[in-house]
Amino acid sequence: MADIRRSSFVNLPLQGVRPFHVVGLIALAYIALTLVRYGGDPMKFVLVGTRYDPGLQGGTWGYDGQFAYQIARDPLGASRFLDVPAYRYQRILYPLVAWALALGQRALVPWTLIVVNWLALMAGTRFTEGILTGRGVNRWYALSYGLFGGLMMAVRLDLTEPLAYALAQAAVLSYERGRARSAAAWLALAALTKETTLLVAAGFLLSFALSRRWRDLVEWAIIVGVPFAALQVFLRVWLGAWGVGSGGAMGTPFEWIPYRGLWSLAAINVRAFALIALIITPMALLPALAALVAALCDVARRDVHPLVCVLLMNALIIPFTPQSTLREPLGMLRFIVGLVAAVLAWGAYRRSRRALNYSLLWIATLALAVNESQLPS
Repeated sequence: MADIRRSSFVNLPLQGVRPFHVVGLIALAYIALTLVRYGGDPMKFVLVGTRYDPGLQGGTWGYDGQFAYQIARDPLGASRFLDVPAYRYQRILYPLVAWALALGQRALVPWTLIVVNWLALMAGTRFTEGILTGRGVNRWYALSYGLFGGLMMAVRLDLTEPLAYALAQAAVLSYERGRARSAAAWLALAALTKETTLLVAAGFLLSFALSRRWRDLVEWAIIVGVPFAALQVFLRVWLGAWGVGSGGAMGTPFEWIPYRGLWSLAAINVRAFALIALIITPMALLPALAALVAALCDVARRDVHPLVCVLLMNALIIPFTPQSTLREPLGMLRFIVGLVAAVLAWGAYRRSRRALNYSLLWIATLALAVNESQLPS
């Protein structure tokens, strides 16, 4: 087998430079250029829709970062500015961290939202490096994570993914280093940042079940599940709705028939369907299908390592993606962050040069971040 430690990234010229440094500098440049473009206004990262603030009928929709901003600005009184309050409040950790960093000063919140995500992107990349090098794989494959368009655009738009998946990567790294309870604790925090990281937890639980590690299964279910369930109960009592399943404005539910969300777009607009399919097929659908087949083959060979099962869960969800996510390339980029991370971890575990090299293609999604005219309004 070829030495993956030396493949594709041979004799890099800058001694001491690591992927998370490169990612941090590129993200910082992107942040700085955006601020210069908009006269230094950090609110241009928030994209507040006038439909929600000040509440104009027929106003602009804005984008999801506005809800993190409103919660960070007023943690207990933001519900009137949210499309579906329980759904948004379940992603509580990112706005709370930004609020704490701002010391409760509302004027600083737009800045702290940016800072938290910038730091989280670098941290997630550094944790990814640790996962790779721990398996003897070249750390520079971590650029596939740090320079993935879904994460870079999340920094640009004050979204929850950078912090959520940094915590999830911390969990995987902790488990790889033999700190299982710490890993579960990191996943508990990740779930309170964005619920899609529960797919990572589900992968671990599936691995424990298939390998009959019942004590680990129960322990992890308690550590990860109880805080998330407690938040759901609190939201139900406080706001009268569960966070999970309520969905954001104009959101559609997960599909029951594989890929129905994509094919149903053809009945609405054939040209839009063709364009969307052209973008998301190589970006998400094909790698997810390949990952699903690879993970199922491993399971069939009775290899039920957590990294195999995490890949399986993150790939298995893709065919059932809601139509509302599929029809928005940015939404799809955000949705597959877990898949990108899982492919890298599995590629390191299996020493698969094919998987690791394919992951580099995801860096090309940075092109979607270049055109500001494509941002939601």
